[in-house]
Amino acid sequence: MDYKKAGVDIEAGYKSVELMKEHVKKTMRPEVLGGLGGFSGAFSLAKIKEMEEPVLLSGTDGCGTKVKLAMILDKHDTIGIDAVAMCVNDIACAGGEPLFFLDYIACGKNEPEKIAAIVSGVAEGCLQSGAALIGGETAEHPGLMDADEYDLAGFAVGVCDKKDMITGENLKPGDVLIGMASTGIHSNGYSLVRKVFNMKREALDTYYDSLGCTLGEALLTPTRIYVKALKSIKEAGVTVKACSHITGGGFYENVPRMLKEGTRAVIQKDSYPIPPIFNMLSVDGDIEEHMMYNTFNMGLGMIVAVDEADVDRTMEAIRSAGDAPYVVGRIEAGEKGVDLC
Repeated sequence: MDYKKAGVDIEAGYKSVELMKEHVKKTMRPEVLGGLGGFSGAFSLAKIKEMEEPVLLSGTDGCGTKVKLAMILDKHDTIGIDAVAMCVNDIACAGGEPLFFLDYIACGKNEPEKIAAIVSGVAEGCLQSGAALIGGETAEHPGLMDADEYDLAGFAVGVCDKKDMITGENLKPGDVLIGMASTGIHSNGYSLVRKVFNMKREALDTYYDSLGCTLGEALLTPTRIYVKALKSIKEAGVTVKACSHITGGGFYENVPRMLKEGTRAVIQKDSYPIPPIFNMLSVDGDIEEHMMYNTFNMGLGMIVAVDEADVDRTMEAIRSAGDAPYVVGRIEAGEKGVDLC
């Protein structure tokens, strides 16, 4: 008896590391010390000393059951973007700059080419966010997971000068809410999505004119990363007073998290285009409107609150970063919460 007969292939693990190295190298920042393969990832904090009061920000998350779509479609090179996005968007939402990222892949059987494809997506997400991929782990779990199954999660660390943190404490009635377009469903609500749509490969490969692509392509579209857009707003000299990353829980759970007591967000549902995948999901699943807005991002992945005088500069800064902004509502005095009208 040996480890391979028990279900764990050490040689496959070595090959996976070799195959992923080319992707990892693309994400390196000057602060990274050492290379891939050490017992820990090292990152210099020398530049942080230039800040008045540096604050470390962290985020950890996964892709939920969206990984099931990647398995069914046998397409594994984008799901890593989702893993990174879920972590770095939370850091950026607090005013931070993502510094580095680590991934964790649990699989039933280590297939080096598949693992390398997954990591290529992680590396792409790191490139989009400016974070370095300084380490990770691939764990083979025979007997716990089927051979073709895997799960993916990650952990990111960022930094922010305390004076630049986005806290919502200066939010006031009259401030304007600007939303940034999502790329679709992103990485939340897929347990419901998989109940609504037929998850057979043939159904997912069906092309829909309304979507402009196949159903599978629409559902597997990676989560948008908003790090560059928020950085662009800051570089434009605009102070973001509050920010909300619209993830699990949709509008009703996430928007109130950006508010302080005595303020209420009012969002106009017709102020921006809703991607067609959401209408298809609502109709096919017979999902009532409140549940849609309480589960999905409905076309807005990030919402910021700025002073009314800063609206034009904010919109231009977001556009210059390649994102689509919309004025979607205002802050009013009232009980902490959100109204969709």
